[in-house]
Order: sequence, then C-alpha cells, then structure tokens
Amino acid sequence: MTRSKKQPLRKCIVTQEMVPKQQLIRVVRNKDGEVFVDDTGKKNGRGAYLSKDLEVIEQAEKQQILNRHLKANVDRDIYEELKAKVKRDQS
Repeated sequence: MTRSKKQPLRKCIVTQEMVPKQQLIRVVRNKDGEVFVDDTGKKNGRGAYLSKDLEVIEQAEKQQILNRHLKANVDRDIYEELKAKVKRDQS
C-alpha cells in the first residue's frame, strides 16, 4: 500500500484560513530587518503567509497586518510586488 505525501498547511494572516502552502505567498523579515517576498518559501527569517487574492493583500495593507505580524515597517513597494504577483498568477 502506498502512502500519499501529506500536504503542508499554513494559515493566512488576514483570513485565518488553513490552506495548502502552494496557494499562499510568503513574506519574510530576516535578521537584518529586511522585508521581502519569498518566492521559494524557504528563506530564513520570520515569515507571514497571505492568500493569493487581491482583496486580501489590500486588506493587509489597509490594516497594517504585515507590520504587526513581522514587527517591522513594510514598505509600500512590497504591497505593489504582491499585487503584481497575484495579477500575474490569475492571468
């Protein structure tokens, strides 16, 4: 009998839903305080996951959820990068 591999689940910090990791975008703050989008999902640092949904990203920006979760000031460019990534993935 073959066992299927378990799919890792992560929680979106906006919607609080547990979703497969591949359906989320990871944003990381490393030990130097830099905040960036982690396309690989494996970079070192404190990570936060967001659903690949434009409304979720806009809500995170409006309510400063990433700032609180990562304990850092998240630049507006990060939100623009996230929005562009979502639009690309939806196309």
